[in-house]
Amino acid sequence: MQTIDLLVLPRWLVPIEPAATALEQHALAVDGGRIVAVLPVLEARARFAPRETLELAQHALMPGLVNSHAHSAMALLRGLADDLPLMDWLQNHIWPAEGAHVSQRFCEDGVRLAAAEMVRSGTTCVNDMYFFPDVTAAVATEAGLRAAVGLIVFDFPTIWASGPDEYIHKGVELHDALKGNPLLRCVFAPHAPYTVSDAPLLKVRQLANELGLGIHTHVHETAFEVADAVSKTGKRPWQRLKQPQPLGPDFIAVHMTQLTDAEIAEAAQHGVNVVHCPESNLKLASGFCPVQKLLNAGVNVALGTDGAASNNDLDLLGEMRSAALLAKGVVGDARALPAAQALHMATLAGARALGLERETGSLVVGKSADFIAVNLGGVSTQPVYNVLSQLVYAANRDQVSDVFVAGRALMRDRRLLTLDEPAILARAQEWQQKIKS
Repeated sequence: MQTIDLLVLPRWLVPIEPAATALEQHALAVDGGRIVAVLPVLEARARFAPRETLELAQHALMPGLVNSHAHSAMALLRGLADDLPLMDWLQNHIWPAEGAHVSQRFCEDGVRLAAAEMVRSGTTCVNDMYFFPDVTAAVATEAGLRAAVGLIVFDFPTIWASGPDEYIHKGVELHDALKGNPLLRCVFAPHAPYTVSDAPLLKVRQLANELGLGIHTHVHETAFEVADAVSKTGKRPWQRLKQPQPLGPDFIAVHMTQLTDAEIAEAAQHGVNVVHCPESNLKLASGFCPVQKLLNAGVNVALGTDGAASNNDLDLLGEMRSAALLAKGVVGDARALPAAQALHMATLAGARALGLERETGSLVVGKSADFIAVNLGGVSTQPVYNVLSQLVYAANRDQVSDVFVAGRALMRDRRLLTLDEPAILARAQEWQQKIKS
């Protein structure tokens, strides 16, 4: 018998690949942080001698969730300015609060708070965009999370950099410093077309090509953004993006609520990845991303939470349900965005957007052992007729019991193993007192 680190025996195994599949009486074999087999339980018991066996008699085992757009440190601003439209929320409340309070320590404490929430919610990989990306990288490493660290770029000075050249220079330095970390990668993160001009966008594209990095930015988040751009430049932001040529299979366009049919076709033609943030868009009344049209055109659509200041949580399980329900209402077709597609968006589609589809996003032999267990044994998720539907339409984040990244347990039986939850909560309370005063 082959000795391995871990054998997981769930009630259901949802591999994501093949699509719309739920296996019963199957096991996941893990060794050296990677998946070495997905096979029937009887075969697994005959073939492997595990150092540890994890029996999950009432659970669904699935890939860890990929949060494809977040501003993690903004967890400390959760609920600060609610029930406001985007530009009022951003310009008159969030940006002033950030100007007054954001620091390296703010980001350390905010990212720890976000990391604890994400692990508890079943997220194993996050694509982040915020100041002090070096701090995000350090905290993600401490927590054991997989992360795409956004190399933020603005035209104007902030606490992180004085202007586009310094943002880009510090970003490249961080990319060089993080080489070799198997759980981290960098992604250029120009904030949005309305905050980054053409010359920095072109420079970002050139460096992304040279370094093999993706580009992650907000695009067409609101009708106001588009109308304002047209009034100032005569062009929709999407048209501007085509001219410096940042678009391509490594481009991650977040929100995309305001799209023409021609722009959808161009997104498909360029291989652009779209990140849908349904709850943030709903709360800010930003509009509806035409998810089903994008999927029909062949566009890879992933899911993100946005920041907790606008959502107000980092719950990707909840985001799946919102996305599936919203798509049906927008299209007027109950068949739109079925449960299996929502699960794909929250896992493999996110990994693909980040260029990580060979590493994570599905439970396939050879990939990293990034997986979660969801307990479906409670009254809110029984009986189970279709486990995929149950995960999307009935399960909630409090039913996530176990979380693993690269074979390492980050949470076991709802207990965080890599983060000091009482200390994190104490720091959050200190920041609340400081920010509200």
